[in-house]
Amino acid sequence: MKRNKTSKAWLHEHLNDPYVLRAQADGYRARAAYKLTEIDDKDHLLRPGSIIVDLGAAPGSWCQVAVKRCGAKGKVVALDILPMEAIAGVDFLQGDFTEDAVLAELERRLDGAKLDSVLSDMAPNLSGVSSVDQARSIHLCELALDFASHHLKPGGQFVVKVFQGEGFMEFRKAMEAVFTSVQVRKPKASRDRSAEVYLLGKGLKPR
Repeated sequence: MKRNKTSKAWLHEHLNDPYVLRAQADGYRARAAYKLTEIDDKDHLLRPGSIIVDLGAAPGSWCQVAVKRCGAKGKVVALDILPMEAIAGVDFLQGDFTEDAVLAELERRLDGAKLDSVLSDMAPNLSGVSSVDQARSIHLCELALDFASHHLKPGGQFVVKVFQGEGFMEFRKAMEAVFTSVQVRKPKASRDRSAEVYLLGKGLKPR
């Protein structure tokens, strides 16, 4: 099947994307590494010895950043519905985060440890129906927020990818009820035309 003009244009842009080229040179699995790097440079989510959960981790570029920055005394537990090649220092669980059994296994692997940060780059499989995809995306964000609110240390931090659109402001208000401050981050590696932003919750409030 011949590629259409749109897919050819995307492929050309992707192959010439400076962040794609930089990721290849730096040994990262995806250009998304630089989104987390920029956020962390500003907001210091990943400190030596930190305990981190990475939701929606595949192919693993955020894990690579987290392991490097949290060091040998840190702990990174990652989850994705897709398979992910092993990364030294990462405890990876493949499964659907929306399923209770998968969540229970993730909690078992944490063994009662409270988290310094929860990272979520999750996105749903796209149906092509924008209203449906947006609703699914917000639902994943809500599940990630619920997880973070139950497993972060007091004062812990949460960064989550959110697509601007219906439900965005309601979700931001839900985060504001859980964290002392909520800020928007749009890393340079996030394409300008993309509706994605990252919401950063700082300072988990006492339950």
